Amino acid sequence: MPVKVSLECAPGELHALVGPSGSGKTTVLRMIAGLRDAQQGLIECDTAVWFKRDDIQGSKESLPPAYRSCGFLFQQYALFPHLNAIDNICIPLYNQLATKDERRAHAMQLLKRMWISELANRLPSQLSGGQQQRVALARALARQPKVLLLDEPFSAIDTPTRQDLYKTLAELRKDLDIPILLVTHDLREADLLADKITVIDQGISLQTAEPQALFQRPRNSRVAELVGISNMFNGIFTAGKLTWDGCDHVFNVIDKGKIPPRAPVAWVIPQSGLSLHTDTTPGRIAATVKQISSIGQIAVLQLAVLGSAHVINWEASIAELKRLNIQKDTQIFIELDSTQIHIMPLRPINDPRLFTDH
Repeated sequence: MPVKVSLECAPGELHALVGPSGSGKTTVLRMIAGLRDAQQGLIECDTAVWFKRDDIQGSKESLPPAYRSCGFLFQQYALFPHLNAIDNICIPLYNQLATKDERRAHAMQLLKRMWISELANRLPSQLSGGQQQRVALARALARQPKVLLLDEPFSAIDTPTRQDLYKTLAELRKDLDIPILLVTHDLREADLLADKITVIDQGISLQTAEPQALFQRPRNSRVAELVGISNMFNGIFTAGKLTWDGCDHVFNVIDKGKIPPRAPVAWVIPQSGLSLHTDTTPGRIAATVKQISSIGQIAVLQLAVLGSAHVINWEASIAELKRLNIQKDTQIFIELDSTQIHIMPLRPINDPRLFTDH
């Protein structure tokens, strides 16, 4: 599958790549590291050109992987099973430090930084998954790379260990001051860790934005689907008026003038734009509580809009449900803050592939 991705990552910034399996996220990292050659384009790091190919000008430059200053952390650790932790970290230091003592001293400093210096002489088989990943991270940092590439490094680790590694990565970021690219399928992880997120689908970057902007104002319906926005609907937009397909409701919505008149659009509204009430006033939408799912102290409600086939999802605390005395099959009234409604095209602006709205 061809990959056409454009992104920038500044020193000290963590940039997450998200998208479905097979979308090309790992391929991007491998191209940056030189483990896979690109067919066209430019890869630059700290003003140094790592790859450049322009078929029109007939030019090509490509640094071998050994000359690209990358630290690469793989999903499955990729530790040498016959070497203990400290010797695994020493591997990338052979061309940098002349003596064994120097290499081992530097490796031990990295193990201390990862809080596992007491495990220096253990083989990978004698380490837990989280401990192996810390060794792998120490090895990735051993060469003092100019960019750190993380390929779903936390996916095979249990939740408590993952939380500890998040803290370790956050602490390292303060000192490293290098670009960090993280491939993840976990949107909560990307939201928690990343300064910016690029959504990739079928080899094409659809949108790059800060997490809050991405989740509240996706560029198009496909992005909204991929980042898991639950309240997405269809409508027709004309001159500031948004009609809701299958409903009589019309909303006043501000647009930047990019949507042509009577254009079919998708629209989303964040949780902050929804409120529930037990009494009706003009503009509120009648609905029935179809289902209540509790997760800890948070409840997720499915609200069936009366007179239509639409379902709105609403999250609230258990205390809020008790205050409103909301139960299954209760009739409720939904108020939508139209200033928080975001409308968007049904297909990506920068993608020639056709997407129908979902």
